Amino acid sequence: MSEQRFIIEMGMGNDLHGMDYQKAAARAIEDAIRHSTIPMFLNTTLRHQDMRVVVTVGVQEPEQVDPEALTEGLPRGQANVRVVPGGQNVTDPVSGETLVIATAAVEAFFPSQTKQWSLTGTDVGSVN
Repeated sequence: MSEQRFIIEMGMGNDLHGMDYQKAAARAIEDAIRHSTIPMFLNTTLRHQDMRVVVTVGVQEPEQVDPEALTEGLPRGQANVRVVPGGQNVTDPVSGETLVIATAAVEAFFPSQTKQWSLTGTDVGSVN
């Protein structure tokens, strides 16, 4: 069965003093999730359990991040986290301290709903 992406949110997180990539990645995911509300679960028969969640996190040192630990922090759906090169490290020229910045994209997919829904007149979202 084909899938459709219904949600994509982006977030940014950082660790200011510890150079902790895991912490920055977790904060980026939390930031993305905090920008979302999904009222379709209240208004349709779609179930959280049927949602596949794909998270892509970018940091300068991907090997410093445990994707399984990040997966455990996701609240809904069948989640998969992958960590890729990205984000930024910004080093203070005086102290030498490095700020770690992570970015995250959180996507949610459901089985195709194409045959389940149609728009007719003013009945937005009516179910066939």
